[in-house]
Amino acid sequence: MLEAKNNNELPAIPGKRYFTIGEVSELCGVKPHVLRYWEQEFPQLKPVKRRGNRRYYQRQDVIIIRQIRSLLYEQGFTIGGARNKLGGDEARTDISQSQQIVRQMRIELEEVLRILRR
Repeated sequence: MLEAKNNNELPAIPGKRYFTIGEVSELCGVKPHVLRYWEQEFPQLKPVKRRGNRRYYQRQDVIIIRQIRSLLYEQGFTIGGARNKLGGDEARTDISQSQQIVRQMRIELEEVLRILRR
């Protein structure tokens, strides 16, 4: 498990459409076997499966995984508690996801601005 001090230092989500399980693992600070387990426990998490059962996650999946990670590792929820928190408050989850997307876009735009100012 990751230490609490590392939880807020996750990298920005790149502007790609699909991510492999390895990429998501690095972006979210969670090992691939944990991601596969979470797919079974959280119905919101449904990566696209292609050839040979390879998983391809979309940006929304990565955001949900980060929320799950935060609930479990930072806020101390159990799997069942995190599942209820995510499933019970769909409107709140949508707002939280929207806020994370806006934060992510702001980080990316600031990076673009920094590059343009050079």
